[in-house]
Parts: sequence; C-alpha cells; structure tokens
Amino acid sequence: MTARVRNACAVGALVWTSLAMGRGTPGSGGEKAPVPPLRLPPTVPMRCTELAGLALPASEIGLPTRGAQIDSAAMIAIAAPGNVDGEYCRVVGSIKPLKASAPDIRFELNLPRRWNGRALQFGGGGYSGVVVSGTGTVPFSPDQPPLARGYATFGDDSGHVGNPGLAAFGLVDEAVINFGYAHLKKTHDVALALIARSYGRLPEKMYFAGGSTGGREGYTVIQRFPDDYDGVIANSPALNFSGVRLLGVQVGQAEYRNPGGFIPPALLDLMYRRTLAACDALDGAADGIVSNVAACRALEPQLIQSLRCAPQAQAEDDNCLTDAQLKTLLVLRDGLQLPYPLAWGISRYRGYNVFQGTHFTGMLGLAHSAERLPEPGFFSNGYLYAQGDAYIRYFVTRDDTASSMQFDVQHPGRYLPRLVDLSGTIGAMNPDMSRFIAHGGKLITLQGLADEVISPNQTIAYYRALIARYGDAQVDSFMRLYMVPGFQHGNGVFIPSVDMLGALDDWVTHGLAPQTLVAVDLARATNGRSRPLCRYPAFPRYTGHGNLDRAENFRCVEP
Repeated sequence: MTARVRNACAVGALVWTSLAMGRGTPGSGGEKAPVPPLRLPPTVPMRCTELAGLALPASEIGLPTRGAQIDSAAMIAIAAPGNVDGEYCRVVGSIKPLKASAPDIRFELNLPRRWNGRALQFGGGGYSGVVVSGTGTVPFSPDQPPLARGYATFGDDSGHVGNPGLAAFGLVDEAVINFGYAHLKKTHDVALALIARSYGRLPEKMYFAGGSTGGREGYTVIQRFPDDYDGVIANSPALNFSGVRLLGVQVGQAEYRNPGGFIPPALLDLMYRRTLAACDALDGAADGIVSNVAACRALEPQLIQSLRCAPQAQAEDDNCLTDAQLKTLLVLRDGLQLPYPLAWGISRYRGYNVFQGTHFTGMLGLAHSAERLPEPGFFSNGYLYAQGDAYIRYFVTRDDTASSMQFDVQHPGRYLPRLVDLSGTIGAMNPDMSRFIAHGGKLITLQGLADEVISPNQTIAYYRALIARYGDAQVDSFMRLYMVPGFQHGNGVFIPSVDMLGALDDWVTHGLAPQTLVAVDLARATNGRSRPLCRYPAFPRYTGHGNLDRAENFRCVEP
C-alpha cells in the first residue's frame, strides 16, 4: 500500500502530512476497507471571479485590522493537473495589519461548485509562516478530501512569512498576537464574509481541523471564539506552548551544558529496543507496538537499571548509558516544574513516555551531534532544544545573540513577566470551555502515546482537568480523546488513518457520538494493518485469536 503526500503543513523540520492511501500490498497483513463512493452535494449557484479585487472593510472582521484585499479568484477545473478536489473557486488574499511594520495575514479560500453547506478551517504547523491551502485531505484521514466532499475550506499563514523554525517574527508584537490567536478569528471572519458573497448565505456548520500547532489552534478557537465553531478536530495539540519550549531549553542544557549529557543515536536505539523487549507483549501481541503504557511504566525502574553503565564502564561504551546520559532522559521523562505560575496558574509541563516506546532518533528527536551549533538545528541539536533556543532568543529576550545555554528557566528574573504574557498569548491551557459546551460544540483529539514533540501526558493532563471541572458525563457529551499506541508526531510504528471529519460531522449533525473507531496503519513496514482506536484511557489488547493485523481481533480495555 502506498501513502501519498497531499497537503503538507510544516511542523518544524518535519511535516504533519495529510496522507491518503491506496489498497493493501501483498504481505501487509490487512487491507483498508473500500472507500464508499463519494456522495456529492448538488451544484449550487455561486460567484467566483467577481470576488477578485474586492476590498473587505475592517468592520466585517471581529478583531482590529485595516481590512482585507482579495488578490485573485479563479475557477479550478476538475481536469486541472493535480486537482483531487473537484471543481472549485480558489480565492487568494491578505488581511492588513494595524501597523504597516507588521506582516499581512495571507490566506486561501476554496469554494466548491457542489457545496454541502459546511465550512472547514485548517490549522497550521510549527511556527506556520506558510499559507495552508485547505486542499487535499485532513491529516491522517482516508481519501475523499473535504473540498471534494463539498466543504468550503480555508487556511492562512498565521501572519508572517517563512517557517525556518527560528521564529524571527517573535520580535514583532502584532505578529506574535496574530500567531497566538488573532489570525484565527480574522481569517474566519473574512472567509465567512466571502462565502456569503459567493453563495448568498452563510455555512450551516463551521468546523476546524489541525494538528500540533494546528491542534493548539483548535483548542484556542474553542477557548477564545467558542460561538464561531460547531466542531473541532485538534490533534497532538501544543496546548502548553511556553512549557514545551522551556522544557526544550532544559533538555538542551542537559545535553550540552552538563558534561557527558549528549546521548548518541545508537544508545537511543538501544533504549528503544530494550523497551520493546520488556513491554511489546504486555498487550498480548508481539507486534512492535507498546500499547499497555501503564504496565510498561511499572517496569521502568528495572529497565533503567538494565541500561545503566557499571561504575567501571567507559564513557563511550555503546552498550549502556552513563549517569549523565540517563539524567538527560530523566529531564525528558520528568518534564518541567516551575516555581512560578504561567497563564491560568500553570506551572508544569508533563514529561514524555521516554521508557514506554518513544523513539527519539528521528528528525524530531533528540540531538544527533555532540556539538552544539551556533544556530541549533532540528536534526543536529534536537527539535525540542532548537525550538526552545529560538523561543528564548526571539520571543522572550528579543535578542538573537542571547544564550539559551545560560538562560535560567527556573529563575528567569526580569524575563518572568514576558514569559507569563507569552504563555497567555500563545498557549491554550484555559480550562473554561463552558460556552462551547453550551451551544453544542464537539471536540475530537487524537494523539500518539509515543509522541516525541508534544508530550502525550500533557494532553492527558488537560483532559483530566476538564473531567475535574465538568465531570465525566459532561465531558463525554462534547469531547473524545483517542491516544494511539506506537504513534509519534506524524510518524511511528503505527500511523493511524481514520475519517475523523466524518465522525465529527455525524456527531454534530446527527448526534451520533463516536465510540471505538477503526484505524488503518500508514507506516511503510506495516501498511494496511488495522487496530481499534480506543477512547482514553482504554488501549487495544489482543484477544489471543486471529490475525494480529486485523482490528477485530483486539478489544479496547482499560489499564
């Protein structure tokens, strides 16, 4: 089975890709269920080319701007090269900032000839800086792109150009506010104004979908603009944006400031293999996936001890980890604990499942080089640290010569007010979702238990905070959380494909709340196998009978 990259949303060095699939290849152990024929909505009257050159006044946008300008509007034919979305009108424009020194918010809007009366806003990735086109599939969903299904789709660049990961736009106040939350409302309002001008009416349903930064944006629109959205898909959400950046700084300091703290990729692989040997079969299936994370965590002390070098071992021993190297891993595992509160009283960032099947050697993993580069790179110096370093220099100190190696995360001194302000501007840790719940909004979140970029335990902690605030019954009435074993940040030994948009629309439109779903694996080595997608805290356990590559031979059980 082949995975085709359709619509990429950058997430730092790697991309959260929108993957679509064909049929299973021999030996894959399973095949994706046939995609039902696409039921197209009827053709509707619409305006397209007349939108070109239109100037929208600032009064039509709910947050302060100098209005919006439509640069082009053109019909895209079904037969256009590379078009998988049917016939649609492509609208390109920009939203003007209050200050001329700030960048525009560039956006694209797609208006299908066959409109189903719904609209879908796409989120960005990493530090954004690239216009999200809104074409192609929702990340990790099957074929049948939303635009082809009749959704009006749109996205933007979050209010700056370029996504090198260095976040230089952090020097511009209006650009930071746009990136944090304002671009979402501004683009939403412009898109709805254009939809109304094209079709003569507003959408019946308004949805949002995104992952990583886009996942944070999904929670942001619920918290800040709850009346604007009927449903949200928010995957692997970077909710505690400041927390993950500050933890990244501490990881980098453990790797490069503490003598011997760097861990060569070969030793990270050793740790991963030892984890699989101890924990793979705890779910009843030796399938390369650590599904029973709770049982694996109980084995963590023994696993760490088995990895620890004997006192007489050499520092370059490739069969064990020194105390300094283990300390680096424990920084990751333990997460961030601050002696001061950030926005919404948050002082923690939960750690990662370091010893429960997370692989840290990929493009978004830990450092591959023992030398810290003057400009830390994702691959050479580790994704978490490189992003944290840029955050300190551009967002916090606003001094690109500042040293993140010397920045005291625990005692930031004169930078404390800036850290608190940033955590409120960009973060999405506000637990108040009452207005979204009150008007019947629905939320679906999917994340990997082996995510190496956004800690799965931070997402779980936020979910538990909602339970504590609203109770199980009310949270069940509006939210679904699916934690996926083996899934990392867009990669992993199990990469799920599931129609979350269909599930969300059925829930919002017909009241059909999703329960256990079936996900098909996109990973190259195991493409086509399937597993139940279990509602948290359940995980898929093998029944002991039947093909390991078929979901029907697993049951969702709680730890």
